[in-house]
Amino acid sequence: MRHFAIMIALLAGAAVVFMIIGGIVWASLPKEQPQREMQRAGDRISPVSAVYAGNNGRAAMEAAKAAAAKAAASQVAYGGTTDGKVIFDNLCTTCHTNPATGAPDIHDKAAWAPRIKEGIATLVQHAIHGYKGPTGNGPQMPPKGGNPALTDAQIEATVKWMVSQAK
Repeated sequence: MRHFAIMIALLAGAAVVFMIIGGIVWASLPKEQPQREMQRAGDRISPVSAVYAGNNGRAAMEAAKAAAAKAAASQVAYGGTTDGKVIFDNLCTTCHTNPATGAPDIHDKAAWAPRIKEGIATLVQHAIHGYKGPTGNGPQMPPKGGNPALTDAQIEATVKWMVSQAK
């Protein structure tokens, strides 16, 4: 009986020691994260690109393209100003004041005269969609002057300001 009592005491002592160790381990485990934090962590470690295949892939690519276009459109250039001079000074001056680029100089009335005869609407369309000259091989006017964040109204205001300077 004595051996049995000692064995029970040792087992009870071991059980107490294991409970204390279990409590310490449980307290040191990280607490459960809220759903929002788990989503942010998932976004940080998600792959940069994805593989698109078949019709589902095509739909996913079109949706991604539309989302990118919407995000780009939300970023309006130059604070949304329609002051043609401000936009010209920040974007157009590089090409339209340097004869080496092939673009008509803003102060060269002779170079602008035939362009002005085509009409403001044509010049605006060339500025919005880009232009490579009448033969298609001339110097390139990139769409929106190379800044896709410009709105059509900003382009039109800039073209009108440039024409007013070239007259």
